Amino acid sequence: MENGAARTAPAVIVAIDGPSGTGKSSTSKAVAAQLRLNYLDTGAQYRAITWWMVANGVDTDDAQAVAAAADKPEILSGTDPENPTITVDGVDVAGPIRTQEVTSKVSAVSAVPEIRTRITELQRAIAAAAVTGIVVEGRDIGTTVLPDADLKIFLTAAAEARAARRSGELKDSDVKATREALIKRDAADSTRKTSPLAKADDAVEVDTTDLTLPQVIECVVTLVEEKRAGK
Repeated sequence: MENGAARTAPAVIVAIDGPSGTGKSSTSKAVAAQLRLNYLDTGAQYRAITWWMVANGVDTDDAQAVAAAADKPEILSGTDPENPTITVDGVDVAGPIRTQEVTSKVSAVSAVPEIRTRITELQRAIAAAAVTGIVVEGRDIGTTVLPDADLKIFLTAAAEARAARRSGELKDSDVKATREALIKRDAADSTRKTSPLAKADDAVEVDTTDLTLPQVIECVVTLVEEKRAGK
């Protein structure tokens, strides 16, 4: 009965923002799957275009070179939360985009205005095509990409908690180094001139520091269901 209700519920666009290690991806995928919504990992798109730049010998520290190549790769994102996919020029890059090399360069590439314009247009098109609704996660969704989203959520957590989670994901025992890398990425993303990481004025903030993943998912599902009930 609940599944039937979910299928006939009003379409809802949910923007989930926040820094790395807050449980953003795991929460977004689980919420989308539970409520039968589409799902989009916007960070994967920035990683994908960064991977293409690296693979094609573009100097990622040269903003002009990156800008000149912004429209060249074809990026396709699958929006099934049970099996999200991403390809670049037909190549499955779900694994390669998670390498340390890409991780270390993605902030520089994503700060280039031409890159953000290209990817933002792609994200808006995907959201507009999701007739049953979608959960879109990233860093500037509620502020820039989808400022008219039905529900905006900003996940946050203490740096220590985020580092511990990310180290676990990466199977990396050096939590201190991971924490320093997260703080460096936060600083780069929150101070860039174009679409910095920031909480939208009308976003609901959820501090996940002391919450388990199931608790965060339950919290967000409740927020979405309340929004749906009011539509």
